Amino acid sequence: MPSIRIVGGGLAGCEAAWQAASRGVPVTLYEMRPARPTEVHQTDRLAELVCSNSLRGDKLDNAVGLLKEEMRRLDSLVMRAATATRVPAGAALAVDRHAFAHEVTQAVTGHPLIAVVREELTGIPPSLGTADPVIIATGPLTSPALAASIAAFVGQDYLYFYDAISPIVLAGTIDASRVYRASRWGRSLGPQGEPAGPACGIDDGEGDYLNCPMDAGEYAAFYDALTHAEKATVHDLDRERFFEGCLPIEVLAHRGVDTLRFGPMKPVGLPDPRTGRPPYAVVQLRQDNLAADHYSLVGFQTQLKWGEQARVLRMIPGLERAEFVRFGMVHRNTYINGPTVLRETWQARQRDDLLFAGQISGVEGYVESAASGLLAGINAAALARGDAPRPAPRCTAIGALAYYVSHASAGNYQPSNITFGIIEPLPSPPRKAAARRTATAERALAALADWMR
Repeated sequence: MPSIRIVGGGLAGCEAAWQAASRGVPVTLYEMRPARPTEVHQTDRLAELVCSNSLRGDKLDNAVGLLKEEMRRLDSLVMRAATATRVPAGAALAVDRHAFAHEVTQAVTGHPLIAVVREELTGIPPSLGTADPVIIATGPLTSPALAASIAAFVGQDYLYFYDAISPIVLAGTIDASRVYRASRWGRSLGPQGEPAGPACGIDDGEGDYLNCPMDAGEYAAFYDALTHAEKATVHDLDRERFFEGCLPIEVLAHRGVDTLRFGPMKPVGLPDPRTGRPPYAVVQLRQDNLAADHYSLVGFQTQLKWGEQARVLRMIPGLERAEFVRFGMVHRNTYINGPTVLRETWQARQRDDLLFAGQISGVEGYVESAASGLLAGINAAALARGDAPRPAPRCTAIGALAYYVSHASAGNYQPSNITFGIIEPLPSPPRKAAARRTATAERALAALADWMR
């Protein structure tokens, strides 16, 4: 009987397995943990989130919100688990990372057509024909042996960048007298994306974030300490290459004294209720689990040495006695040059039965990784049934992402998040940006419905 082999039990691999098995095709999912750990994973659960616990915006007026809605309509396992484990995060979709991984693991291991094998594969599985396709979804931390096998297959040097993780602090060690609760512009959503309030039991009207305000003097002292702090060594690297969407705070700081105040420490839309005015700068803390005893520093990914992190971050008002559940760290992300390797169906150009998905395929972000796995799973199932794989329409977010990865300029390729800019333009777009976004989303959902039929 035809079957699918999937290598990697992250968001993309689990989503691909779920989609294929839901279409009646047996799946064998290979995950190397816990037999072979990585430098950043902390558990043996599938779909463990190692960076932020946020899946970003959840409204149709932004591209990632549209992508999420498309995935929900395609019965995404990742979206289902995210809804079940949602924590307060304003207008964003954030999850309890441990509960989320547990939810996905239970769903995958409990499916009668999915067999999970805890074993490291050191090479790309050999071809057994298009009726038995293979999906490589090993993520940015692909083991060296398998990475070498993939590099040999694509026939070129790997591209790579370094990613940084934000610290997490223990809620009970935050000085409540120094911080205030607020979401930017007062926006807050409930567990299903509805406006939150006392009735939904999630938000009391004060906001979902803890905000640590700084005056000009406190910011100047913090900036000086940050820019002179000692960084951790990044090994096996001729020069540091960070993804622009996830720069360490110290890298941002070195771009200019006010860069942080217009970035992760932006005070706009966050007036301090004690003064009625926005602070000079602000550090936001986002709830990291359902128990609300862990908070992550929003946008504060860093490669500082751990001792330096403790010293510098305790200069933030409210964190003077903070205990760190996890320090920030840097890890290497490996990915292929998608435009030279992939088709819109996530199939390899050189081998019909081989598909790539997730960050190793050249996308950036949790949602984008899961979305690539979703389409790879659908198309692998089509191959197993003897049908032709189909790309999703370019006017949808999920189709636009596949088109970008397979058609962008290969000369200076860098992984991308989904944006309205890579979705096929409207033929007669409205003049106002908000109206254009609404029209783009409406067209995308209508085209997706046609494609699904």
